[in-house]
Amino acid sequence: MTSTGYSSPQARMGFFTDTSVCIGCKACEVACKEWNAVPAGDGPGTDAAAGMDLLGMSYDNTGGLDANTWRHVAFIEQHVPAAAEPSAPVQAGPATAEDLGMPTVGAPRQGDAQENAGVRWLMSSDVCKHCTHAACLDVCPTGALFRTEFDTVVVQEDICNGCGYCVPACPYGVIGKREGDGRAFKCTLCYDRLGSGLQPACATACPTESIQYGELDELRARAEARRRELHDAGVTEARLYGEDPDDGVGGDGAFFLLLDEPEVYGLPPDPVVTTRDLPAMWRMAALSAAGVVAALVGSLLGRR
Repeated sequence: MTSTGYSSPQARMGFFTDTSVCIGCKACEVACKEWNAVPAGDGPGTDAAAGMDLLGMSYDNTGGLDANTWRHVAFIEQHVPAAAEPSAPVQAGPATAEDLGMPTVGAPRQGDAQENAGVRWLMSSDVCKHCTHAACLDVCPTGALFRTEFDTVVVQEDICNGCGYCVPACPYGVIGKREGDGRAFKCTLCYDRLGSGLQPACATACPTESIQYGELDELRARAEARRRELHDAGVTEARLYGEDPDDGVGGDGAFFLLLDEPEVYGLPPDPVVTTRDLPAMWRMAALSAAGVVAALVGSLLGRR
């Protein structure tokens, strides 16, 4: 785990999101907004009566992560050859999509099989990745962003001055500034609940256990076992994303099992901490400054 600065740090905590059992119910989005008092979206197309953004794209009414959406459930509609048999992953958890009357991932909708024979749905609940090497922490000038004893990254609303440096620093585009407020907001992994021994609200509300919370090392082992299970079942496109401690951000505190390339889900294929070159840049700047000073001193001495 990373160094949190606590004398007796506990095991690193995080999320494992298994998209193969996500049914797109958006219970996680609702639970997140209710527990954290996150307001409805305030962007273009907002339906004030419905309290949501009407984007006119698929069944996605939030579009992506921002200051007012800390959990975003993506609905990705893929057209596949009609003759192909879409793979239906092995379901896991206390309830399956079929149990809940929802379409299974990779299967056409019931009652409309002929029309949708060439379509499959990929659903995924996205969230802040709580990076091991978090660029947002590096650039925050006020200390509003800090790493908790659970090794998660949290914004302190009362300290944030709205400078916005963290927004472009995030390699995943997670953080946003709230319109009309000006401060930055993102997922806190329900820091207040963790301190009371509770799970984050989204994981508690998920009916299929697509969102799993726990010790990160245990989640990584569980995720690898799930990946192998899917491969054995013929779902060879299943892959893990963000679990590798040797990736460009040192591994994510919130990682995923995906059923297609990361780009399909709007995720960068090779995320890199955006501040990785800062030390070298500062060293180069210092050397350049020293060179200028030396040249100036030499020029002044030469005039004597």
